[in-house]
Amino acid sequence: MHLSLDTLSILKNRSLSKVTIDSIVQAFLLASGDDTEVIYHRLSAGSYWTLEPESQENPVNGPLETIYLTAGRLKVFRDSEEITLAEGDHISFRPVSQQTVFYGDTESTFLYICSKPVFHHYRCALEEVNHLALTIEQKDGYTSHHCARIMQLSMKVGRAMRLAPSKLYTLQFGAYLHDVGKVRVPSELLNKPGKLTDSEWELMKRHTIYGRDILLETGLPYLTQASLLVGQHHERYDGSGYPFGLKGEDIDIGAAIIAVTDSYDAMTTDRQYRSAKPAPDAIAEIQSLRGTLYHPAVVDAFVKSLAP
Repeated sequence: MHLSLDTLSILKNRSLSKVTIDSIVQAFLLASGDDTEVIYHRLSAGSYWTLEPESQENPVNGPLETIYLTAGRLKVFRDSEEITLAEGDHISFRPVSQQTVFYGDTESTFLYICSKPVFHHYRCALEEVNHLALTIEQKDGYTSHHCARIMQLSMKVGRAMRLAPSKLYTLQFGAYLHDVGKVRVPSELLNKPGKLTDSEWELMKRHTIYGRDILLETGLPYLTQASLLVGQHHERYDGSGYPFGLKGEDIDIGAAIIAVTDSYDAMTTDRQYRSAKPAPDAIAEIQSLRGTLYHPAVVDAFVKSLAP
């Protein structure tokens, strides 16, 4: 099978299989044959994508996987190694022996070529994330794009804290899907204008457990890893949070980041039962809770990430 860059012109002329998480990645199946697939990707600036090793007894016979960068700039992280790909560069693996993280240093487009059919599984995985995020926003009372806002702000904080690329990749999905458990909470409870009763509040708090379980049920490695963050994002530094009452460093740092960014977004967003706070007031409130409700280092990085 031969593929030239001219093949990209079909994006303008032909309807392709497409699945998108607009704020992270877009993927199109360009061509397939003889068990080889060519998948076009667009990765947003500041977003992460990975190749994962296959679990098999004889990894030497794993598929050949190649990334060819058609535009932009990607950083590639494997263990302590970091390389940069510019337009026209490529990198190949046979097999992918360890998690390899790609970071969009700019908005980037690349061809992912694999000598084994992967797109169907890949498409289903991305559609699952899209469906979960859309369901949350349709059911909850937030304005649209809440999930994307939490993800974008959490990633800024994570980068300010210099988290490892693999941690940032997990944070990307944990933040995006932090409230996925609300799909199992009754709508009348989510959108109740007044104060919740004690029994209603106990049910509402279950959304963290529901969210963790939903991500675990997908069986997808990156969502399984993100389930820890989703289950802990309402834990608080002094142990006063839920559902487990975790304290201090027992709380995953990604969950501690989401705790701050989610609180900030909640404060600065109009809800049915109250108006939004001005951003400076919300920042001041979060700073006042540094070391009690919120991880001190996270608060410091959060304030730094919002600075002009």
